[in-house]
Amino acid sequence: MLSALFHRSAASAADFTHLRQASVELRNVIKQYDAHTVLNGVSLAVEPGEVVTILGPSGSGKSTLIRLINQLESLSGGEIFIDGKPISQLRGAALRQLRSRIGFVFQQFNLYSHLTAQQNIALALEYVHGWNKTEADRRALELLEKVGLAEKANAYAAQLSGGQQQRVAIARALASSPQIILFDEPTSALDPEMIGEVLQVMKNLAHSGITMIVVTHEMHFAREIADRVVFIDGGDILEVAAPEDFFVRPQHPRTQRFLKKVLDPLHQESSS
Repeated sequence: MLSALFHRSAASAADFTHLRQASVELRNVIKQYDAHTVLNGVSLAVEPGEVVTILGPSGSGKSTLIRLINQLESLSGGEIFIDGKPISQLRGAALRQLRSRIGFVFQQFNLYSHLTAQQNIALALEYVHGWNKTEADRRALELLEKVGLAEKANAYAAQLSGGQQQRVAIARALASSPQIILFDEPTSALDPEMIGEVLQVMKNLAHSGITMIVVTHEMHFAREIADRVVFIDGGDILEVAAPEDFFVRPQHPRTQRFLKKVLDPLHQESSS
């Protein structure tokens, strides 16, 4: 798994060891799978330290968009700029540097079942980032404390609830002190009772200086925590607004219909 994320190839001259400005800009980004177009030339600029939530129906291109940001998916067209530098052609050391600056929290927790919570966090620090074991273990314990799981350091995944596993995954994403962190529907695989504990950890991270881009269906989080809300459907960004404007005064008809359905699940469109 790690070898797939951090494979070695020809290095680029770009330097991503530290981001002066943890900004993200998408310019006319296109993503296609054979004849199927997932993103139709979308553009979006995210400021350093900003919290942006991305909303939209299933299959709208939300997850693809954020997977392009750290090159888990390759661009079909357009460009993405991190810290003002283009990233689509990054290879080797530069790509590994970029990914060390960008944390990613997936829908599924993806913890190694044969490792403890502490070991799951320390692993990449040792084998990817070159930390010694003592430093990596210390950092892992600090992060478990940060997400409220210090007492679970020696627990294996099977001994943790879904919410606890996702909090370990968040701690793991923070291990290399990323300046940008991407969340791909981090609560979608959780039981309803577990969602709050994960959202609380994310709330604590928000506005701490880390740039956060969050794909989510959690409307309350988007409304209360985000600086801006992005609505995407059919591979197009249809609306970008401050939360108050987005939820109270949505402009695009498709946004209006989406919010009616999501905020009032019993709503039935009688006319369209």
